[in-house]
Amino acid sequence: MLEISHLSKTYPGGKKAVEDLSFSVQSGEIVGFIGHNGAGKTTTLRCVAGILDYTQGTITIGGHDIHAEPVLAKQITAFLPDNPDLYEFLTGIAYLKFIADLYSIPKQERTQRIGKYADAFEMTDALGDPIGSYSHGMKQKLALISALMRQPKLLILDEPFVGLDPQAAFVMKGFLKELCGQGGAVLFSTHVLEVAQKLCDRIVIIQKGHLVEQGKTDQIVGNSDLESVFLELAQEGERNA
Repeated sequence: MLEISHLSKTYPGGKKAVEDLSFSVQSGEIVGFIGHNGAGKTTTLRCVAGILDYTQGTITIGGHDIHAEPVLAKQITAFLPDNPDLYEFLTGIAYLKFIADLYSIPKQERTQRIGKYADAFEMTDALGDPIGSYSHGMKQKLALISALMRQPKLLILDEPFVGLDPQAAFVMKGFLKELCGQGGAVLFSTHVLEVAQKLCDRIVIIQKGHLVEQGKTDQIVGNSDLESVFLELAQEGERNA
């Protein structure tokens, strides 16, 4: 579903955020993207989403090159940043209808999908209120609903558990599994390593813009746990720096 090949991104001034990064996400997979702050996770996700241009390499989504066929790639992708910008003057329902119009979701289907996800996230009663009155967690839930109702082939999430209460986090994990069960794929970054270990089929770990480890979660973790593996790799990287 997602193929990243030899991706590099250098910011003005010469700072290399990502260098020669390659990995893939297959249909039906949930992949955790792990790394310290400043490791290049958000830069990579924004390149995949088509928000940032990149210096070298290729990114294809569902067989569509993000440079050569950006519209086709984005039509099947949903990206949720760590701090989503919403139109706070709109009500929640007006915002969801706006997103549904952008992606040409038929009225009957949008009503059904909005009802399904809003009920699950306990947001139904708040949809008539202005987004500006929402808490951070409510805004996060609304953004999740707007992404999930599109039924994307690739869902990209940057720190999706920040601001969510335990019940909402549990509901979201169920929907991620449901999406993958329908042939979709999920790539998300997180610092909550315990959740990543339990939820993800595969793990990708980067450090200072470089890939340091990737593979099936159980193979990476072995008889240890993801936190211990991550810290060991980080310490090894510092010794070799």
